[in-house]
Amino acid sequence: MDLNLRGKRAIVAAASRGLGAAIASSLASEGCIVEISSRSLSNATATASQISSDTGATVTAAEVDVSDREAIRSWVHETGARLGGLDIVIPNGGGPPAATFDETGPVDWDAAYALTLRSAMAFAQAARPHIGRGGTMLFLTSTSVKEPIAALSMSNVFRAGVGSLAKTLANDWAHDGIRVNHLIPGRIATERLTDLDGSAAQRLGLGIEDIRSTNESSIPLGRYGEVVEFAAAATFLVSPAASYITGATLQVDGGAIRGL
Repeated sequence: MDLNLRGKRAIVAAASRGLGAAIASSLASEGCIVEISSRSLSNATATASQISSDTGATVTAAEVDVSDREAIRSWVHETGARLGGLDIVIPNGGGPPAATFDETGPVDWDAAYALTLRSAMAFAQAARPHIGRGGTMLFLTSTSVKEPIAALSMSNVFRAGVGSLAKTLANDWAHDGIRVNHLIPGRIATERLTDLDGSAAQRLGLGIEDIRSTNESSIPLGRYGEVVEFAAAATFLVSPAASYITGATLQVDGGAIRGL
């Protein structure tokens, strides 16, 4: 199936590894012009070079701390101006650290807000002038927007806010022909998931393999997802093939979320 993405101009934040890198690679393989960011310019540059080598696409790297509103604004405006507009914008960022509510304080919540919800709003505000009719924005969150996850109190709160932002923008921007959707990763095998499993193992006094086995047993498909599976869903949602889909929430979780 041709997704008609060749030549589309895309930016993917926090894409030097994990879900962001997988999405950037998938978009590049479909012929998109892709710019990625990371807090580490060297990491972003290495990933961009690898994706470009693998796909033959133009992939550019930038250093952006997504908890810094001005850094987001500068990157998006500079990229939009250089490319003559943006067709695909995918805000992203590492999630807040694992902690129960009682283990957190105001400083932790302020940092989590800046990283997660405020960054999503900053991307929307900066990108809007550069996205024309037919453009799209895709937010990435977590299954915590449907079912709060133990010991992820800050993520539970702010990811839900990002989901609400996506639905709000889908309504507000539809009259201009701009689509906004929301993609939920389940337990996808990334470094962050390994870190979270490690934190759970330490908290419960178990081995990390025990944690993974328990988690996998709760997933109907019986395994963690692969990053390419998540990236495929993201690529479809931002493509013209999904031109009548906006305001949608899609979960890529192997059936883990049981609610309707």
